[in-house]
Amino acid sequence: MGKIVLITGGARSGKSRFAENYVARCGKSIAYIATSQIYDEEMAYRVKLHRQRRPSSWQTFEAPFEAHNALKEAFAEHDTVLFDCLTLYLSNYLCQEKNQSLSLDDLYAETSLLMQELINAVRSVTNKTCVFVTNEVGAGIVPENELARKYRDLAGLCNQQIAKTADEVYFVVSGIPLQIK
Repeated sequence: MGKIVLITGGARSGKSRFAENYVARCGKSIAYIATSQIYDEEMAYRVKLHRQRRPSSWQTFEAPFEAHNALKEAFAEHDTVLFDCLTLYLSNYLCQEKNQSLSLDDLYAETSLLMQELINAVRSVTNKTCVFVTNEVGAGIVPENELARKYRDLAGLCNQQIAKTADEVYFVVSGIPLQIK
């Protein structure tokens, strides 16, 4: 059964850098699953920083959607996968036009299925590790608009679902990782 590690924290907390160091220490052959989509200069800059930090030996899989398939493909050739990040993956799903009219019950059910697909893809392999990076978005104020509230709630539920099944969970604050599971 594959090992699941969850690394969470706020924006610019150092969680991605910690995750990169973690996989570099434990993996022999590393894949990187990138879930972001570039829509503006700021996101392009963020992606550029992430790319510059990654060694050229890491294989990158672009997976803004259907990431469970990317996980399976990555595990076919690699022993360790860094998945960055769950909350961007969730926002890609949530912002698809076809999902805009779903009820909260349906959104909760569908996002739970998305997370279960990821968990199943990792648990179906033997002696391999997936490190998931995610944002902790529930520690702030209640957002004023409906989409932001849905996103915050769904992110919290997704993070709980992955954390429950994870073998290790880290919370990164100001660049300092705290192991909480």
